[in-house]
Amino acid sequence: MKYHLILLAFLISQSALAQNSFTVTVLDHETNKPIIGATVFFPSLNLGNTTDPYGKATVNNIPDGEYLIEIRYVGYETLSFSRSFPLPGDLQNQVFELHHDHEELEEVIISSTRTSRTIEDIPTRVEFIAGEELVEKGNMKPGDIRMLLNESTGIQTQQTSATSYNSSIRIQGLDGKYTQLLRDGLPLYSGFSGGLSIMQIAPLDLKQVEVIKGASSTLYGGGAIAGLVNLITKTPEDESELSFMLNGTSALGLDASGFYSERYGKTGATVFASYNRGTPYDPANIGLTAIPEFERLTLNPRFFFYPSEQTTLNAGLNIITENRLGGNIDFVEGKEVTDPYFERNETQRISSQFQLDHRLNQTTTLSLKNSFNFYDRSVEIPDFTFSGVQTSSFSEASINFVKEETEWIGGVNLWTDSFDQEDGIESSDLGFSETTVGGFVQNLWSIQPKWTLETGFRLDYQSEYGLFALPRLSVMLEPSQQLTFRLGGGLGYKAPTVFSEDAERLQFQNIRPVDTDGLNAERSFGGNFDINYQLAVTDKIALSTNVLFFYTQIDDPLVLTPVNNGFEFLQPDGYVDTRGVEVNMKWSYDHFKLFVGYTHANVQEHYNGNSTTFPLVAEHRLNNVLMYEKHGEFWIGLEAYYFSPQQLSDGSEGKAYWIMGLMTEKKIINQFSIFLNFENFLDTRQSDFDTIFTGSVNNPQFRDIYAPVDGFVINGGFKLKF
Repeated sequence: MKYHLILLAFLISQSALAQNSFTVTVLDHETNKPIIGATVFFPSLNLGNTTDPYGKATVNNIPDGEYLIEIRYVGYETLSFSRSFPLPGDLQNQVFELHHDHEELEEVIISSTRTSRTIEDIPTRVEFIAGEELVEKGNMKPGDIRMLLNESTGIQTQQTSATSYNSSIRIQGLDGKYTQLLRDGLPLYSGFSGGLSIMQIAPLDLKQVEVIKGASSTLYGGGAIAGLVNLITKTPEDESELSFMLNGTSALGLDASGFYSERYGKTGATVFASYNRGTPYDPANIGLTAIPEFERLTLNPRFFFYPSEQTTLNAGLNIITENRLGGNIDFVEGKEVTDPYFERNETQRISSQFQLDHRLNQTTTLSLKNSFNFYDRSVEIPDFTFSGVQTSSFSEASINFVKEETEWIGGVNLWTDSFDQEDGIESSDLGFSETTVGGFVQNLWSIQPKWTLETGFRLDYQSEYGLFALPRLSVMLEPSQQLTFRLGGGLGYKAPTVFSEDAERLQFQNIRPVDTDGLNAERSFGGNFDINYQLAVTDKIALSTNVLFFYTQIDDPLVLTPVNNGFEFLQPDGYVDTRGVEVNMKWSYDHFKLFVGYTHANVQEHYNGNSTTFPLVAEHRLNNVLMYEKHGEFWIGLEAYYFSPQQLSDGSEGKAYWIMGLMTEKKIINQFSIFLNFENFLDTRQSDFDTIFTGSVNNPQFRDIYAPVDGFVINGGFKLKF
């Protein structure tokens, strides 16, 4: 009996010895202060604990073996590493420092997919620009979002006017008319306004920018063939915000913006206002403006009402007025010039937004949306003026049903779009009126813990071109927290329209109306496959990599073709397709971050048995950004962008070029910071290595613009935030 008791005691002691403890101290990397409430977790054991007021946490009852350990806290990057137990003495009571996650300091809710899940848990691939990245890019061009988009992998902004700076968005090399531009999920910028849309949006009131590449037809209609860009604006928070930005440039530009946001119990409001001014600028001394003279005023008030916990309502107006004049710089500056060339754009925009969300019960939400858009624009060049008024509306009713493993959303929507031509060629009236009615349903289903399936179907009836059935499917496999695969695809369509990049370059002169009887809607199919991998190499070194493979084909593409001293939209026998790969890599070490992006886009026109390269697409692009950042105090970044030679519409080939920039911001006191940027300090300009026009400055024949025309510009200013 005595020996039995000794043996039992020995076994108990050995079992106790096999149970280990793990103690850590968790600090903020910037302040070196303890983080209270951080989670220290062993996923495979389902064991964990939270840090105390001193930043310490102890996890007990850990068996011998090797385990993955995660340290998490909201607003900080998750720290993942492995330890083998029992631990050696030098790994006992370690101190770990968490770095601020500058992309996730506020909870990022992706609204474009209309699901309740986080961005990591949805099969649709969504890119977003938020937080510090949005601030950094906004500093460089506070007056518009052109640079904010152009510096993203797979997106290129195409300048359509050499003298007035008009531009459109290209995703994966496809024409700008195939991209939907939304504001808070409502279509506000399209048609006649498309050529100036991104030049008239100031970024100070934006919370984040969401980008979905490839067909997004289920929720947003067939026009999003290349993808969509959704601009999400700020909403009232518990703490009020009052912020101002003042920016000046070496090209004598001025940007002044203000934003106010506050919630008052059951009501709230946001007000955004900006004044933007440009001075005529000709750095190449060729006699034509690289930056036009312009003056723009923007006002965007929104009202929010929260009558109960189940109901929210908001309504607002977006008002923009702008005068823009480019061309012969002497004429623009007010000097007396005989028969000068000029391009004058005068625009007035009024857009309304309304949204009501009401939660019927714990699982079901009803939503109503509406927007109405009035856009008056006049384009004037010597001896020709084109002007008109575009009015459009969008209305939607949808219902969202959420359970633990599945989500359903279904709804109906109505688009109306009309254009009334006021000035132009009377015999070629480009006016039109169209209506589209659509119904949609989408399902998100967690089949297994590692598999998620998203399916969608839309049925549209377009008043001029009939019925369109648009299915879509996406699937996600997450074999581990570090590795995710996504595969998706769908169909799309685009009703023929005169408002395209090619028509914009011609200021709509001598263009014939779209033949609704003789043309078909453009149809598309495509898909993408992406791999996302995250790795914590050490406690301080982390790597994130995403690789996206894409393909889109557009049948019956609309081509603006010279016909009998004019231009007509025709549909050659064939198709346009784009295929390629996007690679995004992010390394972080201590205060340093390195971003590297590569885009390969092979866009081809296949007409009448022949294949040619689609013009104005850089087949190879490199995006490189090196940042040094002390969160909330100071940051400095060096950028370098490479564009490979582009095929031009006249059959020639453009030159390859690099653009480099330096940006910095320093907080002086809590509410006040200054910023300074050296944009394109290599002074890369198309006029230095190629021509932008032939003929004289008073009668120029413009060539394609594929490189910057404004060159090296310094901008800087200050920001106040209360």
